[in-house]
Amino acid sequence: MKTLVILAHPNLEVSRVNQRWKEELLQYPNDIKIHEIYKEYPNWSIDVPREQNLLEAYNHVILQFPLYWYSYPPLLKKWFDDVFAYGWAYGSKGDKLKGRKLGLAMSIGDKKENYLPEGSVSFTVDELITPFKASIGHVGAVALPYFAVFGVSFQASDEEINHSANEYINYIFKHQQ
Repeated sequence: MKTLVILAHPNLEVSRVNQRWKEELLQYPNDIKIHEIYKEYPNWSIDVPREQNLLEAYNHVILQFPLYWYSYPPLLKKWFDDVFAYGWAYGSKGDKLKGRKLGLAMSIGDKKENYLPEGSVSFTVDELITPFKASIGHVGAVALPYFAVFGVSFQASDEEINHSANEYINYIFKHQQ
């Protein structure tokens, strides 16, 4: 089973982590397809039928993005709003994503310990991604555990970033089955 990675980074050129993850993903062209929505839709005019057809072609989809103000980047939100349409993703005759596996791969600027109830953020990552989990459940898809690397705003070392890229590939292949 191939994996579709929806890469949603508004400024990929400056992201050491997401660039490195993309480089790693490109090593597996027979197993992973990368779809960069900021590159595809610089004017934010999403080709909904194209995106829906692309999603229908894969049973395993990963959304890769930076956690952006405790949420997802704005184009990814628009992508969800436009692509997960009534009559296609949910509602009468809308079950095109039913049973598909959907996961999140996030780069997170702050330290992991801050994403605890007693941490400076006061919320866990699981709490912050509740809208994703609710959306995935609403369309009948299977929500995978999230993958994340923390502390990327604190000058993660090349070694840490390379290690996260290897862990990311392992995450994808583990859940691809």
